[in-house]
Amino acid sequence: MPDILAQVLATPGLVWLILTISVAGIVRGFTGFGTAMIFVPIAGIFLQPATVVTVMVLTGIASTAALIPRAWRQASRAEVGLLALAAMITVPVGLWFLVLLDQLTVRWIVAAIVGSTFILLVAGWRFSGTIRWPGLLMIGGAAGAIGGLTGLTGPIVVLFYLAGKSAAQTIRANTILFLAALDVVIAGNLLLRGTVGLAEVALAATLAVPYFITTMIGQALFDPKLERFYRVAAYAVIGLAVVSGLPLWG
Repeated sequence: MPDILAQVLATPGLVWLILTISVAGIVRGFTGFGTAMIFVPIAGIFLQPATVVTVMVLTGIASTAALIPRAWRQASRAEVGLLALAAMITVPVGLWFLVLLDQLTVRWIVAAIVGSTFILLVAGWRFSGTIRWPGLLMIGGAAGAIGGLTGLTGPIVVLFYLAGKSAAQTIRANTILFLAALDVVIAGNLLLRGTVGLAEVALAATLAVPYFITTMIGQALFDPKLERFYRVAAYAVIGLAVVSGLPLWG
């Protein structure tokens, strides 16, 4: 145990990781999404891609339980189920590419995905049509592949919901349920591959403590009447994470 604790304390950039996951927790509790888009670009500066994915997923599982009860009552569960089903199939594809690609390439992919999501949302891109089940399966499949490769389980689905006309309450509930399901799927695949070690579990457990606390704070702050503020706050934090995590800085 002392050896594992020493490994955690020796983690590069541990203070920054704790600070980042704490901010991400507030945003996640308030909006229902944003953890990976905030944490992954910063974590990629200090950790290997496979470690980032593992820690992100395990930390998410440890804290999501606090958000699920309310989200379960408010979400469109059939719709989320279709998204999760497709993601379950494509996660192994993303994990396969994770093994093949080097750290710098993965960091650029992360920056491109989060940056593109950020630009489209801020630009006010909207979709007014109706997405039927084939479209939902495609969106879920894309989210699964990207989640397995980068740990970014949310951008595709978040863009889908925020670009539409759903109320803030529904967006929050749907994304919470989907991200919870996808975290479990990715964690299961990582366990089957034998890539989850005690060191990663210990680091995830360490980060889960501030993340859980700040997630509860964010959830307490959530108010459907503050929808405009909810979107602006999420965009601002995501934008800062994109800039800070660019591979240009190191």
